[in-house]
Formats: sequence, C-alpha cells, structure tokens
Amino acid sequence: MLPTGAGKSAIYQLAALIIPGPTVVVSPLIALQRDQVRALQASGVDAAEANSQVAAAERRQAFEDLIAGDLEFLFLAPEQLANPDVLAQAAAAQPSLMVVDEAHCVSAWGHDFRPDYLRLAEAAEALGRPPILALTATAAPPVRAEIVDRLGLRDPLIVARGFDRPNISLAVRRFTDGEAKRAALLDRVVERSGTGGVGIVYVATRRSADEVAAGLAERGVRVAAYHAGLGANRRREVEAAFGANEIDVVVATTAFGMGIDKPDVRFVYHHDVADSPDSYYQEIGRAGRDGEPAEAVLFYRPEDLGLRRFFAGGGGAGPDDVAAIARALDDGGQVSPPDVEQLVERTGLSRARVTAALVCLQDGEPDEGPDEAGARAADARASQAKVQQSRVEMMRAYAEARGCRRQVLVGYFGEPFDPPCANCDRCQAGGDATGGPSGDEPFPVHSRVTHTAWGGGEVMGYDGDALTVFFDAVGYKTLALELVEAGGLLTPEV
Repeated sequence: MLPTGAGKSAIYQLAALIIPGPTVVVSPLIALQRDQVRALQASGVDAAEANSQVAAAERRQAFEDLIAGDLEFLFLAPEQLANPDVLAQAAAAQPSLMVVDEAHCVSAWGHDFRPDYLRLAEAAEALGRPPILALTATAAPPVRAEIVDRLGLRDPLIVARGFDRPNISLAVRRFTDGEAKRAALLDRVVERSGTGGVGIVYVATRRSADEVAAGLAERGVRVAAYHAGLGANRRREVEAAFGANEIDVVVATTAFGMGIDKPDVRFVYHHDVADSPDSYYQEIGRAGRDGEPAEAVLFYRPEDLGLRRFFAGGGGAGPDDVAAIARALDDGGQVSPPDVEQLVERTGLSRARVTAALVCLQDGEPDEGPDEAGARAADARASQAKVQQSRVEMMRAYAEARGCRRQVLVGYFGEPFDPPCANCDRCQAGGDATGGPSGDEPFPVHSRVTHTAWGGGEVMGYDGDALTVFFDAVGYKTLALELVEAGGLLTPEV
C-alpha cells in the first residue's frame, strides 16, 4: 500500500523479472492493462493483454507464448480467470507470481457488480498457488483485512507507507443550494483551466457528467464527459485526448482515472460527495503525481449524502439467489468447482448473481441447507449495508470537520498525523487543529475494543475529543470520549 505515483508498478515488475517463470497480473480495467503493457513493451519486456478488445488470434498467441516461456507478463481481468478454459491455459504455463493490481477492488467491487474478485483465491489454487503480490494506493485497515482473507494470503507481509500526499491542498466549499454549488464549481474550473491547469471533475451520475461538461464547453473550456454510458471507442478517445493535452478537463463518474497515468493533473474537484473516504482518496490521488502543488476541492451540499446513502444498500448475494443456487446444487449433485454457466442456464439468474451466490455458499457450513443459507445471506447483506452507510458518514465527517482535514482523511486509513498540516482550508483558516484528546489516549490506535451494543471493533484514530472505531458488525462510528468514559461504553479486548 503506497500512495499514487510511489512506484507500485515497479515493485511487481521488478519482482517478476527477478523470479524465474511467467507472471499473471490481475488488473481491473482494459485501459489500465493497455497502459501497463505498452510501458513494459517500450522497456523491451514481453507483455500482453488478453481481454475482450484483443482479437481471438492474438489472445491464443499470448497464451501459447506464455506456456512456451516466451512471455513474461499476461494481464487478465478477474472475470477471465473465472473462465475454466482461460484458467487451464494460464495454469499450464506454471506462473511463478500472481499479481493483484488495484487490490482494493476485491472489497470495493467484489460484493457488488464484480463478484469474481471474491473467487481469486480459487483461481490462485488452480494456477498452482504461486506467491501472491497485492498492490493498492487505498486500503484502510478493514479493507486490508478483507484483501488478506479473500485472496487466501498465508502469513502475508503487509507494507503500508505514507498515505499522506502533502503537495495536494484539501478544501471543502459548503452550499445549501444545488444551482449555486454547480455555478461555483464551473467558475472554479474556468479559472483554473484558464491558467493552464489540467484537471478532473468527479460527479455522481452520467447525467451530471454530461451537463457539467456542456456547461464548461459553453464557457470555452476544452472538456469532455466520461462515463460508462459512452461507447468503448469514445472512452478511449477521451483517455487519449486527455493524455495528449488535447483537452484540459474531464468530467467523469468513477469510471475514469484508474488507468490514467498523467503526472501533471493540477486539480481534482468533486461536484458530488464521494461514497467513502476510500473512493475520495483514490480519486484525489490522481492529482499532483509529479510532486508539484495540486488541489482537491469538495463542493459539498449535505443533501447530496442522501444519494450516496441510497446506493449504500449493501452488496453481496440476495437471499433468494443463494437459496436457489443451493437447491440447484443439491438437485444436480455437487460438482467441484461448480459449473457457473450450467447454473445460469438452470436457474435463469445472471452470471454475476450466480457467482455472488456461490461465494456466499462457500462462506457457509458444509451441511447448511438452502433456507439457512438464504437467511445467512440476508444477514450478511444487512451487515454490509451498515458498513457501507458508515463509510458515507465518514465522508460527512470529513466534509464537516472542524479541525485539520488531512488528519481526518489520513487517520481514516489508520495512519497517525499531527496537525496542523498548513495545506488544508481548516488549518489555513486557523481552525481547531487539535490532534489527539487531552491527556493520554485511553485506547491506543489499532487496538481492539468491545462496545456494549456494537460488539468488537478496532480504534482507527482521534479527532480532538472524539475517537473513531471500525466495528466489525456496523462499520465506522465516531464517539465522544466524554460519553465513552462516563458510560463505560468501550472495554479493551483481551
């Protein structure tokens, strides 16, 4: 876990070249795969991608070269490793290293629309269980724990260094009116782009992306919208134009950025609040990768949190889906591994829903019946929803912080920080920049505690006379120390 631009790609590339044998790299986006392959090939290293945008003949050649030992790197998406034929060909090459790039996607996407991320441990076993290297710029301690668990890592070495990006100034502008908020954002982008600044504006919906981009274009900004509703060719055109400085601003949903290696982004603005500090940190980390000053501004309206709370409905498999798949497996006889495509045909469920249900069943007991499995899935979904909603509340805490914003953001990732930072709006305005609570911290950061109602959790950090705890069952909670101590709400776990 290293900040954006700190050299994570070099870590896996050097490791792969040192260890004899080919390397399988699990990468989430085609754009990201393409950029990595081009960079490796430019350095004289044999690398290939085998995704849906590569011709079938080229994909066959890539696997033949991998098996023959003529290819060092093969880039695949998790969905491809769920394909038995692809997995068999990759296993035949006897890879010596498996890399999971952007590993936070295991937690961020695995419970929702890309459940094959939760089956990567199975894929690793099928590949002969080579050493696994997971890399990300964004992983709070609970996410790290899930990555370790879901990838089946054995006694892993966890390296977390320097989440802070001191060259990025942090600010929040608060509004009560949506139109005023948008007008202020447009004005700010016009001002920055007029001085040669290049940047990204993040929005919550495709409609907002199109509307904000249109508003900027009317003001003479070289701008393009980017979201999943655009065709693949158009998205590639926008990526290329931004990289070549043919446009100055991209207005995007979260679909944009992970595959963009552009060091001179001077600003990242959020028209809408992000769904979690995890997402927010990942997105603002695309600014200032060259180490030069950059700024991240959140244009905040408290009412906007409602949309994020609505979408934080919990991931994972639905209870009816889990029960249906359990019955299908019982009726058809247990097959190991289960045939996903056959289950899709038998149940009429989508492939993603079948995969999510299978993951849920694997987490259960061997003698669990369909009804029991469905009930457990319902409980798991409700728990996941609470955790996701607590992350939305942590974004509210960041936006409404009285003290140093950098302390709030970096502390969320479990890294201590002593304010003032001198590069956020609160510290520059002379706000309450106190660090920890007065006196000694009653519960050390990263220690385990038990709450009288919420059960076990981990202390994440302090902000003045409050502490933040991630509870296993309900997610993040910010507690007033005075109430904690007066009521005996927390006790250290033994």
